[in-house]
Amino acid sequence: MKQGMIRPRGHTLVELVIALALGLVVTVGAVSLYRAQRAAFGRAGDALQVREAGLAALTLIGQQIQMTGFVPADAPQSQPRPTLFGCSSARPTGVDDNLTCEALTSRSDGIAIRYVGDTVSTWPSSTGQSTDCLGQAVSAGTTAFGAGRVLIVNRYYAKLSGSTGESELYCDGNGKSGSAQPLVEGVERLRLKYWLAGAQTALDASAVVAGQWANVIAVDLCVLVRGAPQGRRSRYVDCDGAKVTGADMRVRQAFWRRVAIRNNEADGS
Repeated sequence: MKQGMIRPRGHTLVELVIALALGLVVTVGAVSLYRAQRAAFGRAGDALQVREAGLAALTLIGQQIQMTGFVPADAPQSQPRPTLFGCSSARPTGVDDNLTCEALTSRSDGIAIRYVGDTVSTWPSSTGQSTDCLGQAVSAGTTAFGAGRVLIVNRYYAKLSGSTGESELYCDGNGKSGSAQPLVEGVERLRLKYWLAGAQTALDASAVVAGQWANVIAVDLCVLVRGAPQGRRSRYVDCDGAKVTGADMRVRQAFWRRVAIRNNEADGS
């Protein structure tokens, strides 16, 4: 062999093992970082959906509670009372002028809201009729409130969907009674307490007797929303103010609002 020529050399087994180990460490680190970022992104997205659902439910039900007892100023007569009815851990059922309560496994409270609808207080249907919470036209028929006006009765509660298995906020409107439909996904429970005129504390629906519904001047509304499974338990404050650790792997958050009933004529008696 001529002097000065470089003799080719291959990598030893030890060098190959070291290179493979380093490559494996880098790969594992990259995968772990990706999984951590993906999980963080998933939790952030889930938290955003929970918040949007909670605020949507608060706004929707709150606006309806504010409409309780509404009658157009030029209506020939006032609406029959009471204009509000609630249930504890149950949903309002039965005919609109004689509501009762049916227990819910979701332990959600339910509420029925009554007001006079026209093309201003409700979205008009394609035929110009007043509509309920589901956009269903409510037939006017013979009405004591003037032409084109009709009594609207909307009932809200939360339960598991029979088709998806997810918790949802439902409304049953009198445009087609008995055909409740989901409005907001993720709403696990409604919690409602009622302020009577002159009272020092709010009451559960079960503590309000029949003659007192006409004296309700405000409602404390809480919406408990649950998110998608996240692979770990979480703690949250429920609608009663208690700190709870979830039994499943879902994030939960409660949202509160106090709503004044603007059309109430209670005198505190």
